[in-house]
Amino acid sequence: MLDRDDEDDDDDDFEDIIKPLPWLNQHGICLSNGKLLVKSSSINYAGRGLFATTHIGKGDVVLPSPLIAMRKEDFVIYEADDEQEFVRNIVDKDTIVGQELLYNYAFSHPDSPLYLVPSAPMANFINHGGSKKGNKPKAEGANVQVRWPKAGTNSAKLFQWAYNQKKGSHFDTDFENISNFDNPNPWLKDHPIDVMERSGKLALEYVALRDIYDGEEILLDYGQLWHEAWAEYSYRNPYARTSFFRHAIGVPDGFYPENWMDASDVYEIAEIVDLENKPLEPGVALPMTWAHNGKPVGSKYAYILGLEKGFSDKFLEHSEKRGVVELYKRLLADREGFTLVSDGFDVYKPGTLTNNTEAENKLMEFFAHRYHSDTWNFNMHFVSAWNEMARKDMFKGLGDAGFDIALKGFGERFGYDNMTCFHGSYMGVTHCDMSMMHSDMYATEDKAWNIVFPIVTVEGADPELDVMSEDMNTIVGVNYLKDIAYAMGDFGYHQTRPIVHYDPNHDMSPYGEMMANGLPIRVVFGAYCAQIDETNVAMLRHVYDGDDPAPFADQFKDVPMREIHWDRATETSSLAKPGGKGL
Repeated sequence: MLDRDDEDDDDDDFEDIIKPLPWLNQHGICLSNGKLLVKSSSINYAGRGLFATTHIGKGDVVLPSPLIAMRKEDFVIYEADDEQEFVRNIVDKDTIVGQELLYNYAFSHPDSPLYLVPSAPMANFINHGGSKKGNKPKAEGANVQVRWPKAGTNSAKLFQWAYNQKKGSHFDTDFENISNFDNPNPWLKDHPIDVMERSGKLALEYVALRDIYDGEEILLDYGQLWHEAWAEYSYRNPYARTSFFRHAIGVPDGFYPENWMDASDVYEIAEIVDLENKPLEPGVALPMTWAHNGKPVGSKYAYILGLEKGFSDKFLEHSEKRGVVELYKRLLADREGFTLVSDGFDVYKPGTLTNNTEAENKLMEFFAHRYHSDTWNFNMHFVSAWNEMARKDMFKGLGDAGFDIALKGFGERFGYDNMTCFHGSYMGVTHCDMSMMHSDMYATEDKAWNIVFPIVTVEGADPELDVMSEDMNTIVGVNYLKDIAYAMGDFGYHQTRPIVHYDPNHDMSPYGEMMANGLPIRVVFGAYCAQIDETNVAMLRHVYDGDDPAPFADQFKDVPMREIHWDRATETSSLAKPGGKGL
């Protein structure tokens, strides 16, 4: 139990957000002001409606309302599999079973992805009245219309302040001392996606088109498209319940700004969208930015990196010669001798699975680790070098394919003195219903990266990698692309995106032998690279140095590093011929 002093302290914490009635009268807005009442509508079968309880003058604000900003897909109801064993009620987005009733209350424009749902307590009782028929008292048709808050009003000030609050932060409480309210309705300048991210922080007003008298029902023109849709529905379904009807409310001409029209509501990475017109040069590292506004996905940790032309094919050829691809075909198909339990691992000599007669090839050992397959319907296997011969050869293969250029470009981009590839791992999968959002690097002083690129891809696949934005509010899916790498730094959260189930009638012939149990395999490679120095060696040693399951070549015993694969001073180090203090 709190003592009296503790309670007083708690009260003090709330003094700056509890406002007296005079303050609210001066700065606040009221969502009814005693002018409105909900009761049975005067329109047959319309249910309840909103009525005036006093005279409301022409041009007066009848009701202000905050707006929930949504996209059309938010209203869709999909089939759910209630017998799904791994994820409860997993959604089947190929089967639509209906639309949410909320769709009927949303404002929209046919050329915009943005839907705005009023959230004021009485707003959604305003029924359709058709177009305005005149200015006489109780004239037929709509008697209100919507507009954006008028500059200088309390509504405009309040929602300008709310909309401009930093996303995810607490609201500041110094509202009455703000003097700069010269940017009313700031959402009108933003992209629809940015508006959706500030849902609830914008508003509109219902304004009287003529004098409205005590007892009159408040009516709005829902627009021509709504009117036509309702006419067709009622004609085709004369005995159907009106609650089955679905259609959004149209906005007046000019209500939505031009920048909301013909816009996409899909999060996309600008650097990927522009690759065809702006190909990345080898070694060039650019921050991932949003296509809709140019802002960074993650200011410190999400980058796209250009690789040498033909790099992906060269490293695939190297991996095939070493037997890694054949090992994956067997692991992912659970063939005899290659079946691992969940979180189990084993050591293999994949070189013995190929026709490569090089003696060293058959001596290289790789470990395979199966990840969390008892938790999810997920057959991800990690494969990496186990003995020193395999480790050196793996990094030499990277260098021969052209990865040295990428290391150099990355090091120069961030002003590092040197870079070491301290670990490398293949990751392969055929099916994935769920995976874990995670970060491979953290607290390394922004000097460590997991650089991921594809080895075996599936043509025309849905996005395969999810990247989380820095504010953790948005996840964007990207496809793996040849000769392109994605780099995740400190606290760069990402995951393998759940893979849709394959249609058994789908033509699998393009995948040739890259199959396991009738499904195409996907294999990527992660190169773990860093400038390792006194500022981060302890953290990297804590996270990566150990023997569960791989020894990771004991990279982190001390500094300077025993291996350096790029150094700014001499530029003589490489993946094939590392510098450093040696072994």
